[in-house]
Amino acid sequence: MKITVTDAASKWFRDEMGMTGRGIRFFGKVYGKTPVHQGFSLGMTPDDNPRDPIVTEKKDDVTYYITEGDQWFFVGYDLTVDYDPQTDGPTYIYDDNGELDR
Repeated sequence: MKITVTDAASKWFRDEMGMTGRGIRFFGKVYGKTPVHQGFSLGMTPDDNPRDPIVTEKKDDVTYYITEGDQWFFVGYDLTVDYDPQTDGPTYIYDDNGELDR
């Protein structure tokens, strides 16, 4: 399991959310859907105090992470965070990392 943040997404987080020198936590939440989950969607929130992170990615002085409590949502997938100019916001790509096949 890993997080990859593209240059375009990093720029959006810095410009639109003022995220220089801070942290972003990704988590699973009830309701919605993703390409890999029905009834659950991905949430993100500014959070500068990671507790029990299981994966982190630091880019442009911002720490992106997933905590142990949200591991269930990401098991089997690597998360790529990109930028979508049509929605002017982040987009999330789930890449099968083979963990579920083991």
